[in-house]
Amino acid sequence: MDPRRNPFAPGAGTPPPELAGREDLLERNAIALDRIRAGRAARPSILYGLRGVGKTVLLSRLRDAAEADGFTIVSLEAPEHRSLPGVLVPSLRAALLRLNRIKQATAGVTRALRALAGFAKLKVKYDDIEVALDFEPEPGLADSGDLDADLADLMIAAGEAARERESAIVLVIDELQYVPEEQLAALISALHRANQRQVPVTMLAAGLPQLLGQMGRAKSYAERLFEFIEVGPLNAAAASSAIRVPIEREEETINGDALDAIVEQTQGYPYFLQEWGKHSWDTAEASPITREHVMAATITALADLDASFFRVRFDRLTPSEKRYLRSMAALGPGPHRSGDIAEALGVRVSSVAPTRNSLITKGMLYSPAHGDTAFTVPLFDAFMRRVMPEA
Repeated sequence: MDPRRNPFAPGAGTPPPELAGREDLLERNAIALDRIRAGRAARPSILYGLRGVGKTVLLSRLRDAAEADGFTIVSLEAPEHRSLPGVLVPSLRAALLRLNRIKQATAGVTRALRALAGFAKLKVKYDDIEVALDFEPEPGLADSGDLDADLADLMIAAGEAARERESAIVLVIDELQYVPEEQLAALISALHRANQRQVPVTMLAAGLPQLLGQMGRAKSYAERLFEFIEVGPLNAAAASSAIRVPIEREEETINGDALDAIVEQTQGYPYFLQEWGKHSWDTAEASPITREHVMAATITALADLDASFFRVRFDRLTPSEKRYLRSMAALGPGPHRSGDIAEALGVRVSSVAPTRNSLITKGMLYSPAHGDTAFTVPLFDAFMRRVMPEA
């Protein structure tokens, strides 16, 4: 079929042609944000799950819907090796300046910008804060040098400025697991203070499975501030819709057994559904797409995944980390006991603990329970067996 009309375009954070199976989550968040803007208690969502389940796509959809509804968005990604203040300050400055342009300048917005200027003095501690500020600090406002106190002052000032505009500040943070735990604790504490003051400022975020434990360790009351939602693979009906509906929009068809084959091969993971959809379309010369087309497409889909989605993560690994993951892969998809992995390597658990910790820090592994280890990337065990056929 014509590749120019192929509706599937897999990519990092690329919206799928059909966002199936997530309608309830989107509606619940819309309600929560409207309640927060009105000064009522609500718990917005923290999305967590494996790579390739569509967390970034969902977070983007939540952000776009909130922005269209008049919320003031502070959108950022928490990269590795950057501080929270370093990525927050320029994004919050841009949001406050947008807020300032909505109507005539008000005292609340000006004060929030002064608070930001005071907060930027944390450059003494976080030397990656780089932003030009046009306002003089207000003495005593967010300028103590203590992250917990200053971030709380800043969030409250920003929220009060948004309230003057009948809006609300929404921090939208992807890859939240990369925020160091001490800074994560300060952020949760600041949002808790704002919540207690009924100031309209909140957060939507997404991260890998370890984020749930990180936030709980940072502040035990985090679970009362947010609704933690595990984003997993789609069920069979939603996965089938994610493939069938875009094809039918192009006035083409796919057989039921072909849909079943795609769901089986992808296990319902949204990113993989896009890969199999793309390659199945390109493999078929004409409608309908059949099971035979899907099986042929599986070869090219896996080759693409091996060359990009999997390879980009594999190439970041050290030789010892690759050996650790290959030993895990020999045991199957997981999760696996740390002792079983060490035994497969022929070493003591304590001797490979630093390797395991490094892989968790890099976002390759997480611990679903004490002593257990699992891949954060679905189907990565099969990839490791392909790329390192000899253990």
